[in-house]
Amino acid sequence: MDPRRQVPRTDVVLADPRLVAAAGRLGRAPVKAAVAAAQQRVRDGELAPAEVADAAVAALPGTPGGLRPVLNATGVVLHTNLGRAALSAAAREAVAAAAGHTDVELDLHTGRRARRGRTALAALRAAVPDAGDAHVVNNGAAALVLAATALAARKEIVVSRGELVEIGDGFRLPDLLVSTGARLREVGTTNRTSIQDYKDAINQDTGFVLKVHPSNFVVRGFTSAVGVEELKAQLEHPVVVDIGSGLLAPDPLLPDEPDAATTLRAGADLVIASGDKLLGGPQAGLLLGDAVLVERLRRHPLARALRVDKLTLAALQATVAGPETPTWQALRTDPDELRARTELVRARLCAAGIDGTLVASPAVVGGGGAPEVTLPSWSLSLPEAYAMKLRLGTPPVVGRVERGRLLLDLRCVPAAADCDLLAAVLSVAGG
Repeated sequence: MDPRRQVPRTDVVLADPRLVAAAGRLGRAPVKAAVAAAQQRVRDGELAPAEVADAAVAALPGTPGGLRPVLNATGVVLHTNLGRAALSAAAREAVAAAAGHTDVELDLHTGRRARRGRTALAALRAAVPDAGDAHVVNNGAAALVLAATALAARKEIVVSRGELVEIGDGFRLPDLLVSTGARLREVGTTNRTSIQDYKDAINQDTGFVLKVHPSNFVVRGFTSAVGVEELKAQLEHPVVVDIGSGLLAPDPLLPDEPDAATTLRAGADLVIASGDKLLGGPQAGLLLGDAVLVERLRRHPLARALRVDKLTLAALQATVAGPETPTWQALRTDPDELRARTELVRARLCAAGIDGTLVASPAVVGGGGAPEVTLPSWSLSLPEAYAMKLRLGTPPVVGRVERGRLLLDLRCVPAAADCDLLAAVLSVAGG
């Protein structure tokens, strides 16, 4: 009999204990769709009738959310395509705890409404005492949009031409600012801007002076720029500084990256930063500075559209007040430790008859931060043909391809997951 006429009934397949469990975890609809797809493969002659349940189980996503956890073996600490910062265990625990009903806007003592995200904001103020107040929106671009709308709508923003940067996915800072209804007053040139350029541009229509840290590129040579301290000393208008990468305090490892505390002490009225870059937390836009300005932004109608949810607030508070983040740890991982871990993986592959080599390879910060900083690192070099197979495996392993070789850098791979990476390579090589 033609096996295609022996397609098992849907209810019979769905009774498989593995699929029953999957339906409870993922929902009945995706499980039923996986079964239907497997049944169709039988009709197409690609699958035996007895293999329908196994095929349906294999096709189901590993997590209910649809996003697949991956092992970041790229050597890029803040990889934008992989979600930038990996949350700490404390932040993940905080997110799980906040997933149910919480006191996000409730004072449990009085039973009355309280300020949203007050514990996260308190953590930010404690981490940056120079800030009179803090506010959080859903990303760095949103923070800049809120500041421009609240402080300079139908007014001018004075900004150096050399700081009109392009950020990820083709979004350009000038377009973002103009979309708020503000007008740009560009001063200086691409490589040189003086305090006189700013003074000449100030007029009755000036909303604020903006400085933007060009965190994804460096201009060298015949250059000059005006610092925050000089701007504040020479000008009367508010100075807003977008530091980009999210350092709250100076980091000796990244001396050229601006931080919120130092920038505020230099005189900035408002500092804008990202939460999911060097801070190592969830995607968020941080606004820190003068209490009156921050309150003005918080009360603006647009702030409601840009506010973050309780999960972000929970993760942010745990990041700011909690233990060292995976980002902090990855930036400081000892190269000798990396070499030892990589050599152990290589040795086990060689014992299985798989040829891999140990190569020195610099890692980078990524995420639009510290463009000239490289981190001494080591990689396992494998044939380029492994790259796609590893990306499609379980768990997916993402490396980088250079000169026809796949490089796997363990800097951002938790040490406890080395065995998972090894098993993934063994599976690929065996297939």
